[in-house]
Amino acid sequence: QVQLVESGGGLVQAGGSLRLSCTASGRIFRINTMGWYRQAPGKQRELVALMTSGGSTNYADSVKGRFMISRDNAKNTVYLQMNSLKPEDTAVYYCNLRTPGDFWGQGTQVTVSS
Repeated sequence: QVQLVESGGGLVQAGGSLRLSCTASGRIFRINTMGWYRQAPGKQRELVALMTSGGSTNYADSVKGRFMISRDNAKNTVYLQMNSLKPEDTAVYYCNLRTPGDFWGQGTQVTVSS
């Protein structure tokens, strides 16, 4: 079994920063993809950013230049540094691991006040 534990969400004012962390445990293949998705009320879950174990990244257009994903492969941990936050970034943020198999964290709330 694979488990993902997220941390780092919270309430922040517009223009502020937050850093999310997600650590995976269990049977994880060395070659994998870790990433972050988010879901706002009444909207579908969407990709925020992902990073392969080889270092390739992909970002949603809405966060390019403001968010940065990074990972520590030795710790099976992925981070999301979120800067210049906007109220529209408010959502539940979910960590995802494809190892293969598709695993999700429990979600962490990010609220950006205007």
